[in-house]
Amino acid sequence: MSNVFIAFQTNEETRCIVDAILADNPTATVNRQPAMIKVDVPNQMVIRRASVEEQMGRAFDLQELHINLITLTGHIVETDDEFTLSWAH
Repeated sequence: MSNVFIAFQTNEETRCIVDAILADNPTATVNRQPAMIKVDVPNQMVIRRASVEEQMGRAFDLQELHINLITLTGHIVETDDEFTLSWAH
């Protein structure tokens, strides 16, 4: 099993995104650095628009992830409601 990960610049907006990721991916682990937050998840990570909106208290377009994105790993599948990183087996 391999981890997928996503890393964001550290700021108030990305803290909400990371909280949403943690809520929806119980096996996620977080590595917080002064300027970066990296989230690792075994095999597959799902970022749900609704969960991010709940954390932020406002409407959220998943394309906004790219504003503070540093890097990621895994195969990407995007819809209007979910952003999924995974490793195909």
